[in-house]
Amino acid sequence: MPRSKFPAPQTFRVATWNINSVRARIEHVERFLKTWSPDVLCLQETKVSNHEFPASNFRKIGYANHATNGQRMHHGVAIIARTSISGQSSEDWQANGEARHVGVTLGASGVPQLRLENVYVPAGGEEPDIATNEKFVQKLAFLDRMTAWAKAIAKPTILVGDLNIAPLPEDVWSHKALMNVVSHSPVEIEKLAALQAAHNFHDVGRHFTPAPERLYTWWSYRATNWRESDKGRRLDHIWISPSLVKNIISSQVIEDARSWDKPSDHAPVIVDFKF
Repeated sequence: MPRSKFPAPQTFRVATWNINSVRARIEHVERFLKTWSPDVLCLQETKVSNHEFPASNFRKIGYANHATNGQRMHHGVAIIARTSISGQSSEDWQANGEARHVGVTLGASGVPQLRLENVYVPAGGEEPDIATNEKFVQKLAFLDRMTAWAKAIAKPTILVGDLNIAPLPEDVWSHKALMNVVSHSPVEIEKLAALQAAHNFHDVGRHFTPAPERLYTWWSYRATNWRESDKGRRLDHIWISPSLVKNIISSQVIEDARSWDKPSDHAPVIVDFKF
């Protein structure tokens, strides 16, 4: 049979994970990479400076390309890839030098030129009160600056990360109990909606698991049995430009990772594309 003149579709997997210290949980990251084999993994809360990032561990298992924006003991984001990346950039939406964003251009064979933006939005403290909580004020300002940036996006973009907001009532274990708690307060939800609208981003998680279906990515360390109590929130997100919606084929939260020994309180999130 003659070979088709059209190239075969290529599957491309992107994952995001707030790892809560990449060095403390390096074995978890390696296990995830070997088991789930993403082409690109975005990490948040790496808690390591750039020169101390454990790049050699990832090179040994085929992830030779890295983009890091690190900070010792605090914050930090990184992109590790087995495909080529270029055009690294970092935005200071916190306006204080904290390492909370890194972006690259993906250059995988058969995959169109895409921007990948990895973000770690500040948690925002305890109380959603702008009069008494400076951290909450900083979080809202971060989202405003990010929204202004998003309005200028010109290239097809994948935005991933710990956005530290659960926008829908079904994104938390109890809307009534959490509607006045940081991460699910009305003002945060409004700011996140404005960010999403700035580029008309498409929410991949809710594309495949529409509300009111349960969909969580984070469970507090305070829970004695996180799975049994299941008091989760959807804080980790994957958004895409409208032009990429036709290319997504699946998405999943790897909840079992929350049960690994000394885990992160976040679970990895995966999206598969076909180009």
